[in-house]
Amino acid sequence: MNPTVDIIYRYFPNLSDRQKEQFAKLADVYPFWNNQINVISRKDMDKLYLHHVLHSLGIARFVKEFTPGTHVLDVGTGGGFPGIPLAIVFPDVKFHLVDSIGKKIKVVREVAEAIGLTNVEADHIRAEQLDGKYDFVVSRAVTRLAEFVPWIRNKFDKKDKNGIPNGILYLKGGDLKDEVREARLKAELHPLSSFFAEDFFETKYVVYVPM
Repeated sequence: MNPTVDIIYRYFPNLSDRQKEQFAKLADVYPFWNNQINVISRKDMDKLYLHHVLHSLGIARFVKEFTPGTHVLDVGTGGGFPGIPLAIVFPDVKFHLVDSIGKKIKVVREVAEAIGLTNVEADHIRAEQLDGKYDFVVSRAVTRLAEFVPWIRNKFDKKDKNGIPNGILYLKGGDLKDEVREARLKAELHPLSSFFAEDFFETKYVVYVPM
């Protein structure tokens, strides 16, 4: 049996009715757009809530809350992960979702509009070309950390306004010790298995890098 939206409600029991409705709508909106512009493997679509939505929300289990007005950049967002699920959970946070592939950004914009997200901006642009400053940069395994960090090293606001210093929140799986060492980063590895019981999360982490 494939997980439904109920898996989100179980781990996030304090969602408002509006947030629950937005999460539920994803089950209709993503298959519709994915049939036109493939952003999620079609064989993976029946695991949308486990493999994509709940995985994205690992960041929300680690951070728990952001100060209203926090500005988050999602680099290489693809079809909107982790940015779209995070934007639902944190309606007072501003999310800027970027990808170098324009058709993926079209899907992000359509999904955000369909579920009524007003705190999401999406642009077809490379992270290196951005001029703005952000409190946090999130991403889901777009490349090795040693390649990723130079793209966004100068994108952080110098003033911290959250419970943890500004930095990178990176979703990645596997044995990450060599990767962290290669990037010469002071990083914290937070296992998603400590937040979620499903086997899918056993080797996956939120990598937090203060910047």
